[in-house]
Amino acid sequence: QVQLVESGGGLVQPGGSLRLSCAASGIIFRFFVMRWYRQTPGKQRELVADFSTGGVTNYADSVKERFTISRDTAKNTVYLQMNGLKPEDTAVYYCSAVDSRNLLTYWGQGTKVTVSS
Repeated sequence: QVQLVESGGGLVQPGGSLRLSCAASGIIFRFFVMRWYRQTPGKQRELVADFSTGGVTNYADSVKERFTISRDTAKNTVYLQMNGLKPEDTAVYYCSAVDSRNLLTYWGQGTKVTVSS
């Protein structure tokens, strides 16, 4: 049974940093694409970053050079390091796991990030 649990959100000032964690259970990373999304009220969920089964990373243009997705296979955890945070980064951030074998998608419960002075 796949379970994703995000943590690390909070309130941070503009220009600050946060690291989000997604603790994954019930998955084998080599079969799963791991993604971070974010959503603000009234808007569609936006793909922020992903980590392919082959280790390739991709980022939304709005976060390139500021955010880094990484994966620790020993801890079965995916991270999103967010630097140079801006007020427009304020959102609920969700971790997602896509099983490359059958395209089933799993979601965490989300963690809220607020960037404000």
